[in-house]
Amino acid sequence: MSRFRHALAARDAHILTLRFALGTALVVCGGLWYGWQSAPEELTIHNPPDLRTGSTRPWWQVAPGEVYAFSFYIFQQLNRWPVNGETDYSRNLTALSPYLTPACEVQLQEDYRQRRERGELRDRVRGVYEIPGRGFQNSRVTVHSRNSWTVSLDLAVDEYYQAEPVKRALVRFPLRVVRYDVDAEKNPWGLALDCFDGQPQKLEAASSPSRQRPGEIPS
Repeated sequence: MSRFRHALAARDAHILTLRFALGTALVVCGGLWYGWQSAPEELTIHNPPDLRTGSTRPWWQVAPGEVYAFSFYIFQQLNRWPVNGETDYSRNLTALSPYLTPACEVQLQEDYRQRRERGELRDRVRGVYEIPGRGFQNSRVTVHSRNSWTVSLDLAVDEYYQAEPVKRALVRFPLRVVRYDVDAEKNPWGLALDCFDGQPQKLEAASSPSRQRPGEIPS
């Protein structure tokens, strides 16, 4: 009888071990399933423009040239008023909102409101473009961290009122750019403008210089 009792006890212990192993396997499978479900379906890789010599970098690293290109493109589109600044500026803010941080969007909406009240937008045509010879250089992008940068843009600002030129100024705009991976469908860059990182500075005197408040685009 003792031999049979030992056999039954060994069988029960083996069954218990198998149940424990099965439970452990289920927990591991559950963890693997959760990791698979929570993994991103798409991953944005920031590659340098010239890959002839190859490139090795962390997947999250954004090249300074790409940060500069993003800031210039979005800022230029934001300040492109082809017909009437009163409608074009507002439309640009709506269209480009995925590329602006919430705080920056509020600041620009306030800038729009103040300009409209001062009559600086109606029938205004505006455009900005790079000053020849002052395009991208590594020194124009200051890296603060893996998620934030300051870009220095030297731009020419042209503005017209009913086909009459009213302003031509050369301005240095210090723009803050941050990582903004919140909606890849609307913002494939994964970056956003966080408005100004200092006071825009006129590089040359305009025909009629005006006073401006900190953080305001020269008008």
